[in-house]
Amino acid sequence: MVRVEPPVLIKDLDEDAFRARYQCDRFTATVLSSRLRYIVQHMCTGLLTNAFSVILRDWYDFASTIAGPPELDYPTPAVSNSLVLFLGTMTDAVRNAVEEFGPQNLQPGDVLMCNDPYRIGTHVNDVCFIRPVFFEGRLVGFVNLQAHMLDMGGVVPAGFSGTKRNVYENGLVIGPQLLYHDDRPVKSAWSLIFDNARFGNLLLPDIKTIYQNLRLGENLLLETIQRYGVESYLGAVRYACDLSAETMRQALARLPDGEFEGEDFIDCDGVDDSEEYHVKVKVRIRGDRAEVDLSGSSRQARTSINGGWLDAKTAVAVALKYLLDPRSPFTSGTLRNVDIVLPEGTFFSAMPPDGAIFLYWESTQPLLLAIFRALKEALGPNAVGGDYCSLNIHNANGVRNGVPWVTMAQCGGEHGPWGATKDGDADSYMVFYLANNLDPATEAIEADFPCVVLRKEYATDTAGAGRHRGGAAVVKDTLWLTEAEHYSMPLHTKAPSGFGVYGGKDGAVGAVWVWEPEAYEQVQQAGLVGFDEAVYRQATPVAGVLNPESHTLDRQGRYFHFARVPIWRTRPRTMFRYLTNGGGGWGNPLERPPERVLRDVRDEYISIETARELYGVVIQGDPQHDPEGLQIDYEATQALRNAAASQRH
Repeated sequence: MVRVEPPVLIKDLDEDAFRARYQCDRFTATVLSSRLRYIVQHMCTGLLTNAFSVILRDWYDFASTIAGPPELDYPTPAVSNSLVLFLGTMTDAVRNAVEEFGPQNLQPGDVLMCNDPYRIGTHVNDVCFIRPVFFEGRLVGFVNLQAHMLDMGGVVPAGFSGTKRNVYENGLVIGPQLLYHDDRPVKSAWSLIFDNARFGNLLLPDIKTIYQNLRLGENLLLETIQRYGVESYLGAVRYACDLSAETMRQALARLPDGEFEGEDFIDCDGVDDSEEYHVKVKVRIRGDRAEVDLSGSSRQARTSINGGWLDAKTAVAVALKYLLDPRSPFTSGTLRNVDIVLPEGTFFSAMPPDGAIFLYWESTQPLLLAIFRALKEALGPNAVGGDYCSLNIHNANGVRNGVPWVTMAQCGGEHGPWGATKDGDADSYMVFYLANNLDPATEAIEADFPCVVLRKEYATDTAGAGRHRGGAAVVKDTLWLTEAEHYSMPLHTKAPSGFGVYGGKDGAVGAVWVWEPEAYEQVQQAGLVGFDEAVYRQATPVAGVLNPESHTLDRQGRYFHFARVPIWRTRPRTMFRYLTNGGGGWGNPLERPPERVLRDVRDEYISIETARELYGVVIQGDPQHDPEGLQIDYEATQALRNAAASQRH
């Protein structure tokens, strides 16, 4: 048997060996790696502070990368601290777009664009803008911005819907083509966009801003190359990618060898509720390598809830980074020691024309959670609980004072809880694990659109119990003041997504309701709608597993299909309520210090009843009217916990 020696770690290379490998010294490689990350972040800052569209300005729905030249196979040494969903796809997006267009056809001053999900990932509203960088006549890399355009045509304004049935309904598809040539606009390309897209008055300044920030990135990169030399720059590109590959390899080696299985799903597609869509994953660990096998997962969906193969790749990379290697930078080297077995035609590797891709995050976030589930036993105390999973996006549009408007990802359940870890309780108001964006300000929402955000708060008794508590579900009420069309997209309400780990409990499931004007006027008090059964009886369910009579949450109730009403056409003073899923807990709830349970009751994360039933803590007092007067009955608590512990054994 031949013994394979482990590769020499980068930190163990002597100076001569390091310079031979990377054509620069260690200090220069480190400085240049940081410099590349600075450049992409600077590009993002320029776009964020000058964007017109709400999806860019208020959501941070874009990302920037630097890619190396074709002879290095387009490595990505630096990604921005922005939307994670783009970061795993952009290496392949740049490579696929440039190779199809032909790198030999690019010149200084060009900007290439592409938005085809089957070529570059994500969905048609996300356009990848690529600018080649030449130094002394040599193509040395690319600066790239992928940004969500407010609208790219199709049958739904802004595109957000889970009911579109094919790519022709989905929106404009742009293959790789030039938007700028020699720093001059290519008129036919601009016409293609503006002949098909709504809200061109917002797209135009946004695209111009993107162009200027690509020029900024190019200038900063050229300044760097001029100062340090092209070979040092190229060496630093390889160094950054090698380093992240090495840290992931070391992280994989710390796992036990074996095969670990996990599963998650989304409720249905936009046709009906006859079919759930399951992701099945087997993670095989052998030494410092992993194989993520997605065979056996459900076929592609019949409507636009699908994701693409590059989105699946992103979910795998992000899952492993979260769990195993969260401290090193994310680069194209992250998956070097990971193989992915991905059958085509699943709901996260959909194929055209019928496998329409739009809500790609709804299919790939369960993939990420399935990996979390698969590895939770192998990780033991390092496992991470599940989050709220579905963004529950709400897309509304209408006309106010003769001016059309559209809002998306602002008035649904887009923000919610994470799962707990060994380090502490989970946050309750985040974006799910595959995203990284801003929370639109309530004042901005109400200034831009005819609505009032009435409530945005945590829901009691929804967080997964544990020694460390999961995040609480978020409830959001929005009152719409004019006639409007609404598309609602909650896709994970049948079972908890916020699963517990290391002895922790699952979080609760969420739902969506709507109160028509007459019902709203009947149940609201000072503008707010309560939570008792009489209130919910007046609501119309949008989605969730609910009691068919009372419309309250009921795990044994009826599932209400999210698209049984494809478009909610509402009158003024209609209110929508979104309740997200709760986050999973970590560790045995009976080991949570009673004082922390008391604080949770005081802060209304949990009720007195839940404190007793799940945490074994007896609390006396009235949390509603005298929260500071709550007291722990330590003697009763100890007796209750002793009895619970004896039953466990």
